[in-house]
Amino acid sequence: MKRINHKLIFLITFLILISLFYFTYSYSFNNKNNYVSNQNVIDTINDNYVTEASLIMVGDALIHNGVYNDAYENGTYDFNYLFNELNATFKNYDLKYYNQETILGGVELGLSSYPLFNSPFEVGDAFVNAGFNLVSLATNHSLDKGESGLLNSLNYWKNQDSVLSAGSYESEKERITPQIKEKNGITYTLFSYSTLTNGLSIPDGKDYLFDLYEENKVKEDIERVRDKVDVIMVAMHWGSEYTHTPTEEEIKIANYLAELGVDIIIGTHPHVIQPIDFIGNTMVVYSLGNFVSSQVGIDRLVGLMASVTIRKEVNLGVTKITLEKPTAELVYTKKATGNKPKQFMLYPFSKLTNEILPDYQKYYEYYMNIVTKNNKDIIKK
Repeated sequence: MKRINHKLIFLITFLILISLFYFTYSYSFNNKNNYVSNQNVIDTINDNYVTEASLIMVGDALIHNGVYNDAYENGTYDFNYLFNELNATFKNYDLKYYNQETILGGVELGLSSYPLFNSPFEVGDAFVNAGFNLVSLATNHSLDKGESGLLNSLNYWKNQDSVLSAGSYESEKERITPQIKEKNGITYTLFSYSTLTNGLSIPDGKDYLFDLYEENKVKEDIERVRDKVDVIMVAMHWGSEYTHTPTEEEIKIANYLAELGVDIIIGTHPHVIQPIDFIGNTMVVYSLGNFVSSQVGIDRLVGLMASVTIRKEVNLGVTKITLEKPTAELVYTKKATGNKPKQFMLYPFSKLTNEILPDYQKYYEYYMNIVTKNNKDIIKK
């Protein structure tokens, strides 16, 4: 009878265990690296995958003197406190959009309020600090400080590396060069147009400083980038002020943009909330209303925060984009009382009390009925 070589058996067993461990670790490591984002990609088998990015949109930063005076303390402007009750909400989103209604020309041009606005750069700082990475610059107040205001605004935004701004450019070459960003494997771009100038003139020969809406120009802009990105967003400054009903102009432009293949249309200018709807696969937020302002009246102090999940599915090389879970949430601007600084505050309705806004639940129902009037599938939050 042959003797069993225990040392040889031990060595073989040890090598087998080492091999199994290496195979298991290598498979696990490589599998993890197949994810575009391990929180957003659902499947990556055979180069097929699904990934998602979340987007939230808020309305006008309409900076009256009441707002910037409230933010002034010890010789400086600081608007970060406005977001104290909203930061927990915003941190849940990958993409965050807002409309810079008033030009950021800075204190050197002299701050001013209605009818010709000029706001401090610190307004932009607060939005950037809150994580906003999408901003529209084409509004009916963009020309309030002329070319100097536009150039100061552009100089500010070009130094914000995390932000994609649209609607105002330093040259025609820059204007027609696609600005493409990516999040969680989803590529996107933003355009911003205004149908209004408040009768002010665009500097001669410098139309690129202010993107005035023109059908042919918009068509060329979108066709230039449609096959290069997954998602196209268009911010539209349109319509009539202080009406909850979209105008014929808004509806016409929305249908035109949908036909061109725009995925998300973001409306501003009315300063009050209007409905969210879908035209085919295109999401249309007709008006977000004001996000922060010092206007008078509850209609102008309640704004819309609209959100959606952008889902990208790649199957056998074919990409499909869908917009899921369109959601509406309301925000309220609590204006300052008295002369103490930093009394303005922005509240999501989920944090309101009757002490902050009497009968806030009644207002919630009223404004949510407006938002969902055209589409009952919008999720109310």
